[in-house]
Amino acid sequence: MIAIRRARPGDADAIGEAHVAVWQSSYAGILPERYLAEMSSSRHAAQWRRLLAYPVAGHAVFVAVATGPDSPDGETGAPRVVGFASGGRARSGVREAGEIETLYLLEDWRERGVGRRLMRALAAHLNAIGCRSVMLWVLKDNPSRWFYQHLGGRPVAEQTIRFAGEPVIQLGLLWEPITVLLAATAPTADQ
Repeated sequence: MIAIRRARPGDADAIGEAHVAVWQSSYAGILPERYLAEMSSSRHAAQWRRLLAYPVAGHAVFVAVATGPDSPDGETGAPRVVGFASGGRARSGVREAGEIETLYLLEDWRERGVGRRLMRALAAHLNAIGCRSVMLWVLKDNPSRWFYQHLGGRPVAEQTIRFAGEPVIQLGLLWEPITVLLAATAPTADQ
């Protein structure tokens, strides 16, 4: 079973591990290899622990937890965080706009509807705090951008940023109104 719930400080280690694993698998060939190789799960876990212990108003982190027969540890069925999403009010400062900052899902858990459910949880949270639209930035070369566009995200911006000294292009995708994303991620019969 896959459960989507709000993250707790005790999830920080698992989130840090997932963060690094997803970057190393998803961004190989897109971001500098040296940067990816030097990523530290413990350093990322510490950052997530601080964020979860002292959350910014309106910010939320949701985790996807696999348990029972769906658990990666098939013998004991021990719960394991297999993905997470985070976001809050847009960093641009527009009060009625939300921003999805992260959506990371371990490779073995993609194509199962888990990413859609994480997006739904975050969109529902953003809607509840008064966000009427939501934006997300994704690297142009990241194949996941098609997932976001399939959910109705419209490309509205493109910019070149420097990452670890290298230029990379990112796309800004927008769901306006936010109900577009809520409708695209509505529960299906098998959820």
